[in-house]
Amino acid sequence: MNNIHTSIRRAALRAVLGAMVACLPALLPVHAQQGGTAAQAPLPAADQYSAKGADTCLECHEDESAAYTPGAIFKGKHGMRSDPRTPFGDKGLQCESCHGPGALHARNKRASAINGLKASSKVSLADRNKVCLGCHEGAARTGWHASTHERSEVACTDCHKLHHPRGDPVLAKASEPQVCLACHKAQRAEFHKPSAHPVLKGGAQLQGGLMSCSSCHAPHGSPAQAALNKATLNQTCYACHADKRGPLLWEHQPVSEDCSSCHVPHGSGRAALLTKSPALLCQQCHSSAGHPSVPRTANGLPGGAAGGTAFIVAGSCTNCHAKVHGSNHPSGAKLLR
Repeated sequence: MNNIHTSIRRAALRAVLGAMVACLPALLPVHAQQGGTAAQAPLPAADQYSAKGADTCLECHEDESAAYTPGAIFKGKHGMRSDPRTPFGDKGLQCESCHGPGALHARNKRASAINGLKASSKVSLADRNKVCLGCHEGAARTGWHASTHERSEVACTDCHKLHHPRGDPVLAKASEPQVCLACHKAQRAEFHKPSAHPVLKGGAQLQGGLMSCSSCHAPHGSPAQAALNKATLNQTCYACHADKRGPLLWEHQPVSEDCSSCHVPHGSGRAALLTKSPALLCQQCHSSAGHPSVPRTANGLPGGAAGGTAFIVAGSCTNCHAKVHGSNHPSGAKLLR
């Protein structure tokens, strides 16, 4: 009975796909391995995979997992028949456009007989990526070669899921961080700290955060440090924090030099993503000599000098120097106003 139901379901699926997929009229030469020697010759029409199109694939691959639902490939950009650039366009080879000749695989059902574009595939990583770069090498991917991900031997399909019924998760702001943080575990921990960029913490209308990893980083390569979108760290920060860009009448020099002099990029246990708590942070550059203040030292910790606890809890340079990033006030030379 189960076999009958399976046959009926597959027959119905082929009937639906027949209206969506144009089978190729031409017979294509397919590489076959025979007796350890490579032979290139057209297969008999009865075995010609390309003549059947995606129907042959979906007879076995219609229900690989919960994410890969029947016909999911036709819901994405790769399955758009109206676009001649896609694998399913008028001149496309359908599944063979990406996975290569499939007649041998259709006959022996062996994973090694086709380019599965997966880590378990027998095909080298370079050849797997070459399939994607054949169409997607321009625009934002011009820096892929020699990029951090390319040098780390990351495959395109390690991040991108082409047959996902709801679209590629890494292309959606809400789900992109989960893809990136699957490998970047240190950054995942930092985003859970009390003060962090809103990558995982967002509004009620979003499943994810208010920003994604690609808001700052270029995953396909960049000449900047840490694969940043902009040429420098400060320019990347100014894309959102434009009020810190200047020019200002009175500037705080570390602000114009490097934001990371005071802030960490992903998350911190201190307010405003600071690297240290004031006034210890300020005293890395500013000596207390000549200033009517008390230096913050170990004596200021609880159990130290009298009144030390108050300095740790309430004492901060920003209590007076509130315009720490710079000031446009005529009397703001000391960043007091």
